[in-house]
Formats: sequence, structure tokens, C-alpha cells
Amino acid sequence: MNFFNCDLEFFEENRSCSYFEKEASDIRYQYINSCSISDYQKKLERGWRRFGKMHFVPECKTCTKCVSMRIDVENYKFSKSDKRVFSKNKDTKLYIRKPTLTMEHLNLYDKYHKFMHDKKDWPYSPITVDDYAKSYVEGSDDYAREFLYMKDDKLIGVALVDVLPKSISAIYCYYDHEYSDLSIGKFSILAQIKIAKELNVPYVYLGYWIDNHYSMGYKRAYQPFEVLKNRAGLHEEVIWEKFIN
Repeated sequence: MNFFNCDLEFFEENRSCSYFEKEASDIRYQYINSCSISDYQKKLERGWRRFGKMHFVPECKTCTKCVSMRIDVENYKFSKSDKRVFSKNKDTKLYIRKPTLTMEHLNLYDKYHKFMHDKKDWPYSPITVDDYAKSYVEGSDDYAREFLYMKDDKLIGVALVDVLPKSISAIYCYYDHEYSDLSIGKFSILAQIKIAKELNVPYVYLGYWIDNHYSMGYKRAYQPFEVLKNRAGLHEEVIWEKFIN
């Protein structure tokens, strides 16, 4: 399959699935030192995701449960529930800047993942400075941003977000569960939709959606959205369809 210019490409077969304990997955990776906006846009449209300089897409032979999805920004209407989330975060400050790395980041990241380990049995080990930099700071180019959520001068949430002319891509979000009443995870997605509306960006990409999954099923709430129906190469037609309940 003919894909994009990259520094290194490799394919990993039969690796442990991140979402289903008894399943295996097949993942294609591309390591790209500097990915242009045009190439990155094409990747998003074809179901690719990015952590640092590593881009990847699932190509599992026997499973299609991971579905790429994108929110239809123009037609998204903020519900009463959404507006309540905005209202209770009226004193939450949002700062948007290029990705950075501080001890506050690392401590909050570890606190979040320790909580999720206890709650949902996520694998957990403290993240190193090098691992955080490789996943969330490197490879940012011109489009990467971090959304910092502050309450009373305390960092309570971080979202890693790529902002392109035609897309916003939600990469990752972690937050302090001591502020669970603020619904920071939901607030972060709603903030990205609001910004996309202001910038006339047509889609917010939420990555992979797995319906009824304990960690990935929540994305169904952000309707209307479209789902990717095929695995397309660089010069092949991409088919997105509106999801219908």
C-alpha cells in the first residue's frame, strides 16, 4: 500500500490489543520528524493518529471494532447538558499554547493514570520525562497545542490537541479527578468544538470509537458525527458516512 513520505515505516503484527484483553492487533507505524499540514490532514482523513513523531493506524485483519470518528462541527448543537458543563466551568481558566513539559504536567499525568488504574484497571507505571516528551511534546510542528485548565492557579487538566485549518484532532486528555464535579474531560471536548466553530473548522477528530466499550464508548454522545468506512491509501478515495443510531 502506497502511503506518505516518512523517515521510517514498520508494521507490528499480533501485538496485544489495547482495548480487548483477549484480542491481538496489527498496527502500521510511521516515524516522521516533521509532518507537513497537508500530509497530516490526509492522514487524519484516513484514520491515522499521532503521538509525538510516531504516526499509526490499525490494520487488523480480523477485527474492525475500532472506528475512526469525527464530529460534524457545523451541525453540532450544544445541549442543555453541554451548557451546564460550560456554566460550572465559568471560573476555570483555559490557556492554549505550544506543548510544554513541567513537573506539574508529570505529577498530574501520574495522578490521573494511578486513579484510572484503580478504577478501570488501566496499566500503570510513573511516566518518565523522556517518555512524556516523546509522546506529547516532540513532533508538534506548527499545529500542536496544549490546552491547560487552571482552577485557583492550580493545573487541573491538560489536553493535547492538533489544530489544522480543516481539522482539530483531540490527541489525549488527562485531569485531576478531585475536580470531577467540573467534568473536565467533557469540558475539553466541548471547548474544542466551540473553538472549531469560531475558526470555521469543519471537523473535530476524536480518534477511535468503540461502541459500548468501557473506555471508548463515551464518544457516541457527541452527535452528529461521521465514521470512516474504508481503509484508504494516499491516492484512494476516503469514504466517511454520517453515523445513524
